[in-house]
Formats: sequence, structure tokens, C-alpha cells
Amino acid sequence: MRVSIAGAGAVGRSIAAELLENGHEVLLIDKAPTAISVERVPMAEWLLADACEITSLDEAALQRCNVVIAATGDDKVNLVVSLLAKTEYGVPRVVARVNNPKNEWLFNESWGVDVAVSTPRLMSALVEEAVSVGDLVRLLRFSHGDANLVELTLPPESALAGTRVGDVAWPEDTSLVTIIRGTRVLTPSTEESLEAGDELLFVAAQAREEQLEDLLSVRRSPEDD
Repeated sequence: MRVSIAGAGAVGRSIAAELLENGHEVLLIDKAPTAISVERVPMAEWLLADACEITSLDEAALQRCNVVIAATGDDKVNLVVSLLAKTEYGVPRVVARVNNPKNEWLFNESWGVDVAVSTPRLMSALVEEAVSVGDLVRLLRFSHGDANLVELTLPPESALAGTRVGDVAWPEDTSLVTIIRGTRVLTPSTEESLEAGDELLFVAAQAREEQLEDLLSVRRSPEDD
């Protein structure tokens, strides 16, 4: 897979190193000469250019990319890069970094963004996830389809504890993706039973999140104890 990353700062370089380690081709683009540190990610391709300019993106051959990541520290730049990548070059998947959570509403398909990653929101979500049981935590937003990656730790008093996945009447437009149980990562087959303390990861339509949280957090009646 070929990936272009706009922004060769710490975030861009870290993403590049991870992708290269996984066997992908990576091009890092930055207009600041001081950001071109080939020795830090020697296996990547580097381009000193302004990623908001069509001529620069032509030079980067963006039409050959499977993914473009807009990872600069400037939300305006990330939006422009995303829009150009999607509309001018038809890049199948565009991922954009959101620096200011107040701008998150802009990062959608209208600007060519398939996945928006808000670092402040993700950090706060991970904090909430670490301390919250029974509360739905939004980890990631997917622009297409208005869907989110959400997590909930099943509380001990949940009525669904001990219930098989296939027997649960899940809300429409939700999909249970993974069950994390201790150190194990489980594929949620229909026969798998839910246990108190399970971390459940869903891809769910935003309109269904409240319904999903209510379903998972409903308490058992005293007769069940």
C-alpha cells in the first residue's frame, strides 16, 4: 500500500515509521526545510513541497496513493490537503488530524475526509475509558455513514452478563467488532457469552449510541441475583 503523509513533524514521522515497519510505501511531504529529516525515517521517501499546492501533489503522484494522511499541526492545511486528495486525485481513503476539537465538525466528507482523528478527543476518551464502567466512550469518528468507533465496559450488574452475543437484540446500524477480556482479544461469535468487565468495541451510527448504551447498562432485577 502506498501512503502519502502531509506533515513531517513528530506525528507524521511516527505514523510513517509504523507504516514502514508494516511493509508499506510512505512519502512524507513538508514545506519546511527544517522538517526534512531523512535520517529520522530513512526508509521513507521525502518531498520538500507545500502540500496545499496542486503542483506539489502532482510531483508526489497522489493519484498513485491508496491513502493520504493530513497530519500537520494546522487544521486549515489538513482540510485543504484532504479536499484536494479526494476531489482532484480520487484517493480512496483520506485520514485527517484534528488539532482543535472546535474544528472537528468540519472534518467530514464535504472536505474529503474519510476518518478524522482528534488527538485531544482521543486522549480524553482514553482517560474516560480507563475510569468509566457502563458509560459509552466515543473513540473515533468515521465521516462516511456518520458512524463512530465506541467502547463500553460491561458493568457487573448488567442484564447482558452471561448472555450469548447471538441472543442479544442489538440496535440497528451497530456492529460488535471486538471483545477485550483481560489480555485476550476475542472475535465476537454468536456463541460467545458476554462477561462482566468485558470491553466491548462497536462501530455504531451516532443516532444509535444512546440506545446501545441503555441496552448494555440495564441492570438485572433483584430476582436474577
